Amino acid sequence: MNIKSILSASLALTGFCNQPCFAQKPNILFILVDDMQSDAICALGNKDVETPFIDGLIRRGVTFTHTYTNGALCGALSMPSRAMLISGRGVFEVQSDGLKIPECHTTLPEQLRKNGYQTFATGKWHSDKASFNRSFASGENIFLGGMHTYETNGHCSPLLRHYDPTGAYNEKAFVGTDFSSKMFADATVNFLDSVKADKQPFMAYVAFTSPHDPRNQLPDYGKKYIANRLAVPVNFLPQHPFDNGELTVRDEQVLPTPRTAAQIQKELAFYYGMVSEVDFQIGRILKKLEETGESKNTIIVFASDNGLAMGQNGLLGKQSLYDHSVGVPLAIIDPRSKVAGKRSDALCYLYDIYPTLCDLVGVDIPSSVTGRSLKKIMEGRQTTHRESLFLAYSNLQRGLIYNGYKYIIYNVEGKITEQLFNLKQDPWEMKNIADKESHLTAAYRKRLSEEMKRNNDFCDLNSPTWWKDGHKLTWDELIKLYVFDEK
Repeated sequence: MNIKSILSASLALTGFCNQPCFAQKPNILFILVDDMQSDAICALGNKDVETPFIDGLIRRGVTFTHTYTNGALCGALSMPSRAMLISGRGVFEVQSDGLKIPECHTTLPEQLRKNGYQTFATGKWHSDKASFNRSFASGENIFLGGMHTYETNGHCSPLLRHYDPTGAYNEKAFVGTDFSSKMFADATVNFLDSVKADKQPFMAYVAFTSPHDPRNQLPDYGKKYIANRLAVPVNFLPQHPFDNGELTVRDEQVLPTPRTAAQIQKELAFYYGMVSEVDFQIGRILKKLEETGESKNTIIVFASDNGLAMGQNGLLGKQSLYDHSVGVPLAIIDPRSKVAGKRSDALCYLYDIYPTLCDLVGVDIPSSVTGRSLKKIMEGRQTTHRESLFLAYSNLQRGLIYNGYKYIIYNVEGKITEQLFNLKQDPWEMKNIADKESHLTAAYRKRLSEEMKRNNDFCDLNSPTWWKDGHKLTWDELIKLYVFDEK
């Protein structure tokens, strides 16, 4: 299928945006991708990448252009990010950075299941097995883990599982016969076929592992990119200007430093190839949804769990609080709405999706959810959502977005570094004005300290070490943090 055919198909899909009359609660199709930058979408301004099906979703729904993940305590951001969005809670409100979702935290699919929805999942689940089966009544081609490893042939040979109604998942994982995204799309297409004549509403949770690396083996569909034709990011740097505490993490070792523009172009060619291949598979799912006749009765969510630096600010990974790493794409498409192609710059978290969907389908929001519904924003009844956003990474970095500025503070082995960016004048976060605007910097530091206390942060900004003796949080320490009673 060539790109012209893909674009034609994408335009045809916009036809299922007519105003329907619902006979039942609307279905939910939740499409989640992995490590996708918020600006790696053609419809949002990146003319180097081709994303016709995601573009179609942007044109038909409400896009939240200032959506963030709350942060992470470990380098695998997808674990807490996915736990947060599925439980509707913040980074200091999930257990052990999302390693486990306790029974006292009702998940979104679990709540929908209690209210008559049939729930299905395919793809990545980065938390415990028990919470998966509590959430989903069925599933296929399930990936229990963080990433497809280089050693096991990456996305080309994904290690997957069939749904186990016992929740044990003791049988050995099988090797997928196709690229990961195709395996997940296949499972979704088969599920949609199975519910064509069913009057029970459904939630299908499709958790892709693309465009997360390994990305050096692209599938034989989608678009291939020529490296030297791609623009280098505006905020490209050969290396980060100071030690942020995570310059030797796995993600940063993909390329040696200092990096060159040519190296970044090559990485971007692979990365955009992965973006296009997952877009292709999203298109297959949307086409099947239309064929089943359920498209006019289905709310669609498109989001990523976190972003990624691709040479930006001298980084490659996502273990930072810059927008390229904690900012994520989010579009919500409600076919009942007359609003299409709307963009909102309201500050919000990924975990605000949970109460939003409950509001949209008329299901009570559980008391365990602390996110805030975006429904009024979608309906145009308000334009602001959160006054500020608090961001955190490990015990090394803390940040605050407020009133058009972003403040980031680092404590690496006792060395404090501060950054202040005017996001309106400097959206690429290239000009640190912390020293120049010292009074403003001090005010932001004070406000951040207050936010940390309100959010039950284990660090104390007013302590020279922030936490214990200031050493970097270890995995063994992490899993003991924020453990909740089961009931």
